[in-house]
Amino acid sequence: MNPAPPVVAVVGATATGKSGLGVALAHRLGGEVVSADASQLYRGMDVGTAKLTLAEREGVPHHQLDVLDVVEEASLAAYQREARADLGAVVQRGRVPLLVGGSGLYVRAALDRLEIPPTDPEVRAALQARADTEGTPALYDELATLDPAAAAAIEPNNTRRVVRALEVVRLTGRPFSATMPTRELLRPTVVVGLRVPRDELDARIARRTRAMFDAGLVEEARGLVEHGLREGRTASRAVGYAQALAVLDGTSTLEEAVEDTALRTRRLVRRQESWFGADPRIHWLDATGPRLLDEALALVEQAQDARCGAGCDDGPHG
Repeated sequence: MNPAPPVVAVVGATATGKSGLGVALAHRLGGEVVSADASQLYRGMDVGTAKLTLAEREGVPHHQLDVLDVVEEASLAAYQREARADLGAVVQRGRVPLLVGGSGLYVRAALDRLEIPPTDPEVRAALQARADTEGTPALYDELATLDPAAAAAIEPNNTRRVVRALEVVRLTGRPFSATMPTRELLRPTVVVGLRVPRDELDARIARRTRAMFDAGLVEEARGLVEHGLREGRTASRAVGYAQALAVLDGTSTLEEAVEDTALRTRRLVRRQESWFGADPRIHWLDATGPRLLDEALALVEQAQDARCGAGCDDGPHG
């Protein structure tokens, strides 16, 4: 009897082709996709997140898409609970679970042992108010004193993460760094990382950004305003949507919005590359190679063979 199939995670930076490979692997392995993209959690945020259409999903079940309204704030703890439940349910159905996405902390929350500390809206609001009045650098300096390890891992101008780290210190009396994820997988997993040469990736980002605005990103944002997009702290700040809102407000031209979105996407990509690049468990593949699918399938087969040894039947795609 074969053991349960490993989780297959497809990770990497924006615009490397993760979604397409996820669908192709699902067809070959008999799998279902669980998304690990924080922005794709939101209903109606389709064009600006490059969310696969129903047709593009080619009949492959996708989970953790369209589960939040734009006015809601994404919760890592809620995602962890629901994504793990989805992965387990896929296995129970006798299928292969594929975790696909580029939101690094969400990937870790789904796959690794990760303690998510408590939250308190009042404490967070007070810290946010201080950040608004005193400036993020003042709070960052405070964090550096209370928890140097956490400060070293957070960009000094990342207000959200600085506020969150101080919130945890206030609520638990423990350093935020004590709750940072460890690389300890909950279940057997093979992690496939996609890479694209820098020049080509930048060109892809430019083309994709232009295509999003041409496909109606500003109009999509206009429709989402009626559903609370401006009030949604997470959704309204997503790359592309913040720029589309600026166009609607008249504080940016369309061309400026396209350029700013591409710039911020390139910056996001650099952070993703840094996050995933530090993980030695990832098997990196050239996303532009002609044998990408075969190479990914070979990694899955190797992982399955390593688990079951001589007593297994054919691999998951045999």
